[in-house]
Amino acid sequence: MNFDGFDLNLLVAFNALMLERNVTKAAALAGVSQPAMSAALARLRRVFDDPLFIRSAEGLLPTAKAQEMAISVADALGQVRHLMKPAEDFDPNDKQRSFTLGLTEYPLHVLLPALTKKLATLAPKCTLHVRYFIDRDEVVALLDAGKIDIAVGVPPTKAENRILSQPLLRDDFVTLVGSDNPIAQKEMSLQAFLSLPHILVSPEGNRYGLVDQKLREQGLARNISLTLPTMFTVPDLLPGTDYVATVLSRVATTSAHQDRFVMFEPPLALPSIPFDLLWHRRTQDSSAHRWLRGVISDVGCSL
Repeated sequence: MNFDGFDLNLLVAFNALMLERNVTKAAALAGVSQPAMSAALARLRRVFDDPLFIRSAEGLLPTAKAQEMAISVADALGQVRHLMKPAEDFDPNDKQRSFTLGLTEYPLHVLLPALTKKLATLAPKCTLHVRYFIDRDEVVALLDAGKIDIAVGVPPTKAENRILSQPLLRDDFVTLVGSDNPIAQKEMSLQAFLSLPHILVSPEGNRYGLVDQKLREQGLARNISLTLPTMFTVPDLLPGTDYVATVLSRVATTSAHQDRFVMFEPPLALPSIPFDLLWHRRTQDSSAHRWLRGVISDVGCSL
């Protein structure tokens, strides 16, 4: 490539297309007309000899080549912006700023209450928008598209070098039955565990979970009588039934009705579940994002 003849504005267009995945929205983000953005995309395709973005029902999908370029382009543009106008330190007491936080169900219930209280004290002028997501891998697309600034959830199944993370929370599984269940006064043996009708929690709508996987390794299976998309409703469903449920411990310890159920250690070995703080590499050096990540980390450490 003849770098001297390359129009660096094409990199701005590429970055906007990566963020918006839509030509019209990318044009608005870059401050150009829609025809100008379409022309820029055509030039980018010629220069890099690759389609870069493929049209689909979900918008423009980046090719493997575009994914490879994305980090370097975002980093380069960030360095240029810093050169032209060095970023000011973020003052949460003085700045009006809006953040969008992506959360799965668990941090929505466990982390958010303490986080909102701390933000109300530290940054009264800041606005926090929360976007709920279900699939652990959805967070990558949300961060790529700039639809969220930071996320908290179970780590994605595939590591992406443009998505940065740090451990935030861990939790262990517990087994719950209603306090009026005859098993509540006995030992939760594996035999007793398998004799009861089970509640399976699966946000994705699956009918097979981690407990089933561990039982299958022993040649065993359980009787699933109820499947749910949310775990924090489980404690309210146990009293007056024979149901047993295996959920993360803070589901039980944050319940307002702890007298209505009994908690046991699961009668089979289950791993603890990690929840990470995740963000996109392009926001790594933003003083505002660094500040918010620090606040979320502090709150997570206090739980």
